[in-house]
Amino acid sequence: MKKYSPTTPSRRHMTVVDYSVLTKIEPMKSALIRIAHRAGRNNQGRITTRHQGGGVKQLYRMVDFKQNKIDIPARIEAIEYDPYRSAFIARALYNDGERRYILAGKGMKVDDVIITAESAPVKEGNRSKLKNIPTSYMVYNIEFQPGKGGQMVKSAGSYAQVLAHEGKYTSLKLPSGEVRKVLTECYATMGQVSNNEHNLVNIGKAGRSRQMGIRPTVRGTAMNPVDHPYGGGEGVQPRGTKRPKTLWGKVTGGRKTRNTKKRSTDLIIKRRVSKRNK
Repeated sequence: MKKYSPTTPSRRHMTVVDYSVLTKIEPMKSALIRIAHRAGRNNQGRITTRHQGGGVKQLYRMVDFKQNKIDIPARIEAIEYDPYRSAFIARALYNDGERRYILAGKGMKVDDVIITAESAPVKEGNRSKLKNIPTSYMVYNIEFQPGKGGQMVKSAGSYAQVLAHEGKYTSLKLPSGEVRKVLTECYATMGQVSNNEHNLVNIGKAGRSRQMGIRPTVRGTAMNPVDHPYGGGEGVQPRGTKRPKTLWGKVTGGRKTRNTKKRSTDLIIKRRVSKRNK
């Protein structure tokens, strides 16, 4: 982490990630696209997601989550910053001459050689089928369905742990604490996602939050009764409702929101642990 001298009140506690590990290089133009920022509004201009708006301009990097070039080694050319995700990305040059962006793993360096294979060598950065990854090993960018590409465990510093192989399923312990079964034919990358210090960042000031596209959040108790169930009263007032509610009066806080009829519920061995119960 990089800390600043307290030259101003906002600088006193501000921290940023140390970007010295990144390669000083321009991003690949062929992998850049512009995504329209709608500031949380739908096609009618109405706000459907609150507290979004503004932010600096960004270009989306097309990241290869499938890594489906089987048995073709690739050399890491550069480690780069991606404004659309918390993790770093790596530019991989395959032996057939094609370049792609992939999720960078912790400790991944320029000139490292990685490979995707059904039974790849046990080495961080290599991608293999879950059935060929030893138990207790860390994995990330995990598929739900074979061939669909990585859908789980892709944020900075996260990893899942291989617990056991049982028949056609592999048991994984996910970052949330949930233990679930995943088909052994699914691919996963060995290791841990890069930028594991991301959760230690202190934004430091409101202006930096606005640059990230986050608008202010007003407390419900500071509103009028017409605007929120917690609104009204003189000064600081208690909630006044038996159960916690959202802006629209729906009960929240401890209420389970997962659809009990989901087919994948049968694959969950142990539900995630609530932060409240830790």
